[in-house]
Amino acid sequence: MPFGQLVFGHPGSGKTTYCNGLAQYLRSIGRKVAIINLDPANDSLPYEAAVDVRTLIDHATCMQEESLGPNGAFLFCLDYLRTNQDWLGDELDRVNPEAYLLFDCPGQVELYTNHDVFRDLITWLQKSANVRLCAVHLVDSLYCRNGPHFISAVLVSLSSMLQLELPHVNVLSKIDLLKNYELDFQLDYYTEVQDLSHLVAQIATDGTIPPRFAKLNTALTDLIDEFPHVGFLTLDIENRDSVKELMTEIDKANGYSFQVYQGKKDTTAQLVATAAATMESHYLDRFQT
Repeated sequence: MPFGQLVFGHPGSGKTTYCNGLAQYLRSIGRKVAIINLDPANDSLPYEAAVDVRTLIDHATCMQEESLGPNGAFLFCLDYLRTNQDWLGDELDRVNPEAYLLFDCPGQVELYTNHDVFRDLITWLQKSANVRLCAVHLVDSLYCRNGPHFISAVLVSLSSMLQLELPHVNVLSKIDLLKNYELDFQLDYYTEVQDLSHLVAQIATDGTIPPRFAKLNTALTDLIDEFPHVGFLTLDIENRDSVKELMTEIDKANGYSFQVYQGKKDTTAQLVATAAATMESHYLDRFQT
């Protein structure tokens, strides 16, 4: 049974850099890795893709031949991929069955928040290809510098969690760049998505957006508080310890830590499983109190 990550996030969040850097890290610790590029517009890959959707359909060609704009072309391309799932299945059959799969996805957030194309692809991957997936949502950590941007990022995270129905890990990427800026609150305020009413009050005083949107901001943060499921991990993709900590959480999310190879448990997996049980208890306590 292959394990993998569905990596998505807004444009510029570092998805392709993440896939490339994570693949290097995983290979360095002895894992076999295959990267699947599902972005039909990504024409400058820094890695060798085991499967590349552009061999099936290309974003630029689609725009030209179908007379579509950029977003419409993305929807067309992914709909075409959904219609041709057998092609993806044939390509995945050629990948090493022991490889850990990294799916590098497009940056259009509507594909994950309100369009059903990725939800259908996920269902197919889980049932037909028997892939154990975890969704990894990357958000540029610089969004923490701007209250409205951060609220928007949390809403996208929450929407995609409900839409995709996968184990979900939200990540503040490029965390190393955040040290060059001063935040209104401590970093854990953002990673734990603490009481956002303080952020709304800060927005009202600093003039970030017009006062007429104050009630809307309050309504949005109240909605987030009603579904307290969003939290963020941090990542510096060039820091090995940071990558290791993130992978520990992702391995627990998609079940990789608990796998059994030919009746013999991996020693590292046993250790992580013990830690996971403790973390799960703390996690449940947080949302039940």
